[in-house]
Amino acid sequence: MFYREAGDFKTSYMDDSETFPIRFDRYRYYFVLFAAFAVVPFLLNDYWVNAVLLPFLIYSIAAIGLNILVGYCGQVSLGTGGFMAVGAYACYKLMTGFPDVNIFFHIILAGAVTAGVCVIFGLPSLRIKGFYLAVATLAAQFFLVWLFNRVPWFYNYSASGQISSPERTIFGFPVTGAETAPWTAYLFCLVFTVASAIIARNLTRGMAGRKWMAIRDMDIAAEIIGVNPLRAKLSAFAISGFFVGIAGALFFSVYLGAVEVGEVFGINKSFLVLFMVIIGGLGSIFGSFAGAAFLVLLPVFLKNLLVGIMGWPTDLAAHLEFIIVGGLIVLFLIVEPHGLAQLWRLAKEKLRLWPFPH
Repeated sequence: MFYREAGDFKTSYMDDSETFPIRFDRYRYYFVLFAAFAVVPFLLNDYWVNAVLLPFLIYSIAAIGLNILVGYCGQVSLGTGGFMAVGAYACYKLMTGFPDVNIFFHIILAGAVTAGVCVIFGLPSLRIKGFYLAVATLAAQFFLVWLFNRVPWFYNYSASGQISSPERTIFGFPVTGAETAPWTAYLFCLVFTVASAIIARNLTRGMAGRKWMAIRDMDIAAEIIGVNPLRAKLSAFAISGFFVGIAGALFFSVYLGAVEVGEVFGINKSFLVLFMVIIGGLGSIFGSFAGAAFLVLLPVFLKNLLVGIMGWPTDLAAHLEFIIVGGLIVLFLIVEPHGLAQLWRLAKEKLRLWPFPH
C-alpha cells in the first residue's frame, strides 16, 4: 500500500519523463546511493572489497556495455574479454607514457580507445548478423589476445610479458598499488559505476536508445522509417566499447594490479559477462547489475558454505558452480528470457496492486 502513484502528480513534461517517475522509486535509489557512498566505506575490509565489491562494480560496467550492444541493439558479441584487454593495455600505456596525468583521465581515455577498436570490429555488423556476427566478434577476441601477447611494445618489452599498474593517487590517496586502502579503491570504482549507469540509462531512454531498439526488433523496418543502420550499429559498438574499456582499465589498474592477457582476458571472460547479461536480463540496466551481483556472489557463497562450513573439496564446489550457472542460463532462456530484471518488474507490479487481486 506504500508503493502507489496515487497523489504523485506531475506538473511538467520534464517531471513526467523522469527516469524514476514514482516518488518511492526515487527515494529508494537515493537511499541506496547515500548508503553506497556514505555508509559502506566505513564498514569495509580487504575481503569484502576484493572478493565482492570491486568485482561487482567493475563487472557491472562491463555488463552495461555488453547489454547496450546485445540487449538494446541486438548485435551479438563474444569479444568482451578482448575489448576489456584493450582498455587494460591502453590504460597501462597511458599510465607509463604520461605519468603526470591523473589516472581518472587515463581510464576515460582507455575507454575512448576501446570504443574506436570496437567500431573497427563492428564494421562487419553492417553486412552480417546473428551467428555470423558472433563468429566475427569471437575472431576479434582471439586476435586481440594474440596481439597483446606477441607484440612486445604493448607490455613495454617486459621479460615476463606481464603488465603491472604503477602507483597513482586521487586527491593524495593511493588508488593503485600496494598502499591502496580498501575504501579508496571502492569509492573510485563506485564513481565510475554510478556515472556509467546514469549515462547508459539516459542514452537508452533517448533517441539513440530508440534507434538501437528499432534495429534490434526489425532492422529493415527501422531503415524504412529513417533509422540509419550504419550510425545506429556503429554507435552501439562505440558506446559499448567505451564502457567495456573502462571496466577493463579498472580491472587491471585498481582490482588486480598486474595481468597477463591470456589468463585474465581470455574467452572465459567474454562468456562470463555474457552470462551476466543473460541471467540479469537483456535490454535492462538494472539487469546488468543483477546479473553481475548474482555471478559474483554465487562462487563466494558456495565457497563459504560448501568448502568453509561443509568441508567439500574446492574443485567439487567449483564444478557445482558451473552446473548451477549452466542450468540457470537454460532455465532463463526458456522460461524467462528477460532474466532477473523481469522478475523484479513483476514483483513491483504485484506490490503496486497488493492486497487487491491482479
